[in-house]
Amino acid sequence: MFTNAYYRLKPIIPRAARITVRRVWAKVLRRRFSSSWPIDRSSVGVPEGWRGWPDGKKFAFVLTHDVEGRQGLDRCHQLAQVEMNLGVRSSFNFVPEGEYSSEPVREFLSRNGFEVGVHDLHHDGSLYRSWRDFKAQSERINYYLNSWNAVGFRAGFMFHNLHWLKDLNILWDASTFDNDPFEPQPQGVNTLFPFWVSRPDHTGYVELPYTLAQDSTLFLILRERGIDLWKRKLDWVAGHGGLALVNVHPDYMNFNGKKKAFEYRAALYQELLEYAVTRYRHEAWFALPGDVARYVSRHKPSPPPAVIPAVS
Repeated sequence: MFTNAYYRLKPIIPRAARITVRRVWAKVLRRRFSSSWPIDRSSVGVPEGWRGWPDGKKFAFVLTHDVEGRQGLDRCHQLAQVEMNLGVRSSFNFVPEGEYSSEPVREFLSRNGFEVGVHDLHHDGSLYRSWRDFKAQSERINYYLNSWNAVGFRAGFMFHNLHWLKDLNILWDASTFDNDPFEPQPQGVNTLFPFWVSRPDHTGYVELPYTLAQDSTLFLILRERGIDLWKRKLDWVAGHGGLALVNVHPDYMNFNGKKKAFEYRAALYQELLEYAVTRYRHEAWFALPGDVARYVSRHKPSPPPAVIPAVS
C-alpha cells in the first residue's frame, strides 16, 4: 500500500528530495546487508537441468540499458558507439508510452546488431498496482512487443511477479536480480543463473536476473567514485560460472565531461567494458539477452525454490 501511494505522489516530489531520502536509507541498508551484498554466497547453486554455457565458455556477460526519458534517448547513439568500439552489443529497452518516441533510435540499433526490448508501459509504477491494472497494460505491452519485433521485457523499478508475466508474449524477462536490498521490491531470486518459467500451455520464458549492481545504485545513491564493486562482483560471478548481467541507464551518463547533478561519468561504464573484454576475452560469452534466452530455453533449467508466487 505504501509503495502504491509513493508512486502516485512521486511526480510531485522534487527529485532532489527523493534522492536525498534514498541516500540516507541506503546507508542503513548497506550496513544491514554488509554480509550479503553485493555478494551473497548462498546464490551460487546451479539450477536443476543446467547444462553450462555454449562452446565451453566459463560464464556469460550481458549488457542491458533502460531508457527512461528524452535525455536518455538522446544519449543512446553515444552509448552504442562506446560498445561498438569495444566489439560488444547490448539490449536497449524503451518505454513505449513514455515521454519520447524511440522509432529512429530503435532502427539505428537494430541495423547495428543491438537488441531492442520493451521497458514497462508508462514507467510510472502502476503496472503491478493490481491484477486488473496488469491485465489491461499487458495487452498494450504485447502490442508493442509484436510491432517492435521484440522478445524481451523489463518492468519499471524492477517490480516483478513471475506468475503474472506469463501473460506477456516474451522470450525473456529481466526484472529480477540475485540480491539487491536497495530496490523497492527487494526480494531477489537468489541465483546467479537464468532459469525457465513455464506457462500452462507448456511454453514459457527465460528469467534473466541482473547480478551486477545498477549504475543508479552505485553512482547516484551510494555515490561510489570507481568501479571496484562492479569488478569484484564480476570476478565472483565469473568464478562461479553464472550470468554477469548489468543494467545501466543512458539518462544518468555524462559523455561531455560537464557532469550535472544526478549524473555520473560515462567513462566509468567504459572502464567496466574494457576490464571485462580484456580480462575475459576468451572465457566469457558476450551475448545479447535474446541469445541467452534462446539457448536456455532449449534446456529449461528449473527456477529456484519459492521464486514464483501463487496466483493472487
